[in-house]
Amino acid sequence: MSTESTSVPSPSGPARRSGTTADRGVVAAPPRGRARDHAPRGLDPAGRLAPPAGRAPAGAAVLRALPAACADLAGVLAGLAAVRGGGAPGAADAALGVLLAACVTALNAYGGLYEPPLNPAVLDRLPALAARVGIAWCVAAAVCEAVFPGAEVCAPAVLAVGACAQLVTACVGRAAVHARARARAASRARSTLVVGTGARARAVCALLAQHPEYGLRPVGVACGTPPDAAGPGGRLPVLATAEEVHRAVVQNGVQEAVFVGPDVFSAPGEPAAAGPAPAELLALVRAYGCGVLWVGDGGWAPGAARPRMTDHLWGFAIRRIDDPAPAPRGSRAKRLLDIALAAPALVALAPVLLGCALAVRLLDGPGVLFRQERVGQDGRLFTLLKFRTLRPADEHEAATRWNIAGDHRMSAVGNILRRTSLDELPQLWNVLRGDMSLVGPRPERPHFVANFSKTLPGYAARHRMPVGITGLAQVHGLRGDTSIEDRSRFDNHYIDHWSLWQDVCILVRTALSLVRPAGS
Repeated sequence: MSTESTSVPSPSGPARRSGTTADRGVVAAPPRGRARDHAPRGLDPAGRLAPPAGRAPAGAAVLRALPAACADLAGVLAGLAAVRGGGAPGAADAALGVLLAACVTALNAYGGLYEPPLNPAVLDRLPALAARVGIAWCVAAAVCEAVFPGAEVCAPAVLAVGACAQLVTACVGRAAVHARARARAASRARSTLVVGTGARARAVCALLAQHPEYGLRPVGVACGTPPDAAGPGGRLPVLATAEEVHRAVVQNGVQEAVFVGPDVFSAPGEPAAAGPAPAELLALVRAYGCGVLWVGDGGWAPGAARPRMTDHLWGFAIRRIDDPAPAPRGSRAKRLLDIALAAPALVALAPVLLGCALAVRLLDGPGVLFRQERVGQDGRLFTLLKFRTLRPADEHEAATRWNIAGDHRMSAVGNILRRTSLDELPQLWNVLRGDMSLVGPRPERPHFVANFSKTLPGYAARHRMPVGITGLAQVHGLRGDTSIEDRSRFDNHYIDHWSLWQDVCILVRTALSLVRPAGS
């Protein structure tokens, strides 16, 4: 297992102090500033955006898709009526209807045909709808013919009549849905937060104000957009801090957030945008149930897949990214490997765990386990477990201060646990819970994640994959007095070139390194 350590405070150079776990001694006393119980509105005591309570998005995507789905189901009924003609429906008709509804709904959902477009038009989606209706009829008719041999629903003429009737009805229904959506957008514009910098963000702000037919009314801009970004109605407020963003979302009832790129999400090597981190803003607006739109000809947005963009905002390519990206390639295999190795390891190491716990309890007193909040995949917070090796002065010290490896408060047993990496063993439980993986970027405290994400390009991107007990950076000796920038580069290289075999190799190299532990 890897030992954990963190460089300070210059992220790009070797550190003079080491250690990331808060129970490892503190370099300096906590700075004077706001108390934990008096954090500004919109921020938690660690200085991060505080997500709201009770307004998490629940079923927003389903509600948006419901009108179009109803139009598709009406088309299914019309197609069945055209095929059946007169008479009472039989078992074959019911089975055909269920199969058609299931196939059409699944195919349209997979193809993104239930995402409400900014420029709704049936003709734009007619080829995609026709192809899916044809496939659904072929599949459903073939299944019904196999189950009900006498149904005779596979005749080409019958299939053509049913598919045409369904397609026409679905298109008419969708046209009505789009007309209602356009009228609603013009009369009830949704409050919109624009996130971006530079000329493109200014242009988007102006376009939204000039074209109310999109139904997006800008109420503010974030991430350091210059104050001259204004529409015909006057200057828009510039939200330069996390607290201002939080307050604006609440006071203006923001319903949509438009992230403008590639200015916001800088490519590696480019300076990060000013103002709050875009990943934090994305988490905040999603927590409030806001819709999220991405404007740009490409680039990358946190939590968004990268399919071809088909909609546009007055010529700017745009797509909705409300839903998190699909699981990365091989994530199931990685999870299965974690469970297959962590569960037997916990059982086999039970005597060692018990011995470590008894040693800490008998020699250092109560409080065997040390718990600390860390940042996991996609910015989710979790509680990391490890054996206690010393006690921090208070929670603020534990969350925000750099630590040294040879703290005088460390006991003899704590020093042994550190040098042998046995203090990391309880993290096997984190792996079984799904908080961590065996292999991945090492998790860090939220306070430092926020700081490094602003100063190091690519640091936030290392949270694309589950954090791990060990990683590619650790097996290359990047622990202790080493560069955070180097670690981040190794972590992103690991994610970009991930394979199950690479995980196995890292685990083997970690096991071999424990033969000659260096400690932290």
